[in-house]
This record gives sequence, C-alpha cells and structure tokens, in this order.
Amino acid sequence: MGVVNVTADSFSDGGRHLAFEDAVAHARGLIADGADLIDVGGESTRPGALRVDESDEQRRVLPLLRALRADGVPVSVDTMRARVAASALADGATVINDVSGGLADPDMLAVVAEHRAPVILMHWVSPDDYRTGAGGRADYGGDVVGAVRDHLCRRADAAIAAGVDPEHIVLDPGLGFAKDARDNWALLHGLDQLTGLGFPVLVAASRKRFIGSLLQDAQGRVREVSGRDAATAAITAISAVAGAWGVRVHDVAPSVDAVKVAAAWTSGRAGTN
Repeated sequence: MGVVNVTADSFSDGGRHLAFEDAVAHARGLIADGADLIDVGGESTRPGALRVDESDEQRRVLPLLRALRADGVPVSVDTMRARVAASALADGATVINDVSGGLADPDMLAVVAEHRAPVILMHWVSPDDYRTGAGGRADYGGDVVGAVRDHLCRRADAAIAAGVDPEHIVLDPGLGFAKDARDNWALLHGLDQLTGLGFPVLVAASRKRFIGSLLQDAQGRVREVSGRDAATAAITAISAVAGAWGVRVHDVAPSVDAVKVAAAWTSGRAGTN
C-alpha cells in the first residue's frame, strides 16, 4: 500500500503532494514501483495534528481518487468521517482505511456495510490517540499484544454487527498510536497472535518515530524521516514472513524487494522438508 498524503502537515511528506498534479504524479510513481493499492489521506493523524474541516478533506481527496480510478488504480481512502467515506465509495474507492476503527464517527460502519466495501480497522484507544504520540502511551495492563488483539476483536464484532461482510475486514495494530517503542516492537513480534484471528492484517510502520529512535546516532539524535526507509523495508520482510496481508509504506520499491525476499525465504524453509 503506497501512501499519498494530500495534507499540509503529515509527519513524513506533509505539503509535498498537496497540489493535485503532484499527488497524481506521485501516486503513479508508486504504482510503477510496485504498489498494489494507493492509500489517499486528506487529514494528518501525526502527533499534534489538528482536524481539518470535512469540506477541505473532501476537496483534497475526491479529485485525486477520481483521477486514479480513471487510470484503473485501486485506491483506499484514509478517513475517519462517514460522509467522506460515503462520497469516496460512490466515486469508486476500493477500501476505507479508518484509523479510529469506526469509533470516531458512529455512522462509519453502516456506510461501509451499505456499500459492501472492505474496511481497515485500526487499534485506537481514544479520540486523542493520533494527537498524543510517544508521550501519550495508553495503559495496556502489561500485555500490549493481548490488549490490542482483544480490542481489534471487539471492533471486528462491531463491524459484523453493523452488516460488514467478515471477509471485508482488515485489522491494523496501530503502531505508534498511544504506544511507545517497546509496545511497537512487541506487536511486531506478536503478529502471529493478530493474524491468528482469521482476518487480514495491515502493518503501518513506515518511517515512524520508533524507527528513528532505534537508528539514532552516537550523539543520541533521532534518525531523520528520510533515512528510515531501509529499516521500514526490514519490517516489511518481517511482516510478510509473519503472514501480514499488506504494509502501508511511503517508499514502495524497497518494500517490494523485501516481500520478494520474504517469499523466497519462506519457500526455502519449505524446501528443506
């Protein structure tokens, strides 16, 4: 899943693709690099982000969605608003990617069900998750993997109760949202507990702060966002081996290579039997 943020303030590429022509060109480049799906978002969820008006979100997202669908590109729309999701689905969106897991807008799951669309439900503790960052870690009772797994089970149950086809549900552990680095690595290590729920799992680690902290220099300076893609690709390989459905990344080509390595490694293990 290649990321196209048509926002002014996203942590990695805010403002770079806000202009329509730039966003289209970037999305086409990601497809050329091997992306299977383009994730378009018109509202940043980085720590400290402020919500944009619904009209602004629609104005940013929908023209780009239409242009990409005219090219035959599958598009997921990253939104927490049911009305934005409804408009996007009417314009041909393939998937709705809701970082709140359907909690931010009580109408979201019904809209997805009505359109018979796939939905990505992310682990989300509270409406302030996307603002808090590392300083706003939630209490997971000593078992972050179990807490996230149980929460995602409840969100999947809520989606099914709203009429969403179980085969249309994808789960996302929400790396970096009200979680510290230890939580994020624990979730990556415990991906089998999430894939074991029987739903596809999306991993969205790309360029996040916990990677930058891991790669800090001798003076303790956190690695810049632009220098985190190789480590992101390593996480892609780990995720692929663990059975993840997909990864959401800013730089597609290295992760495409990582998936190929993971597939070959898995094949090699089978060949030793």
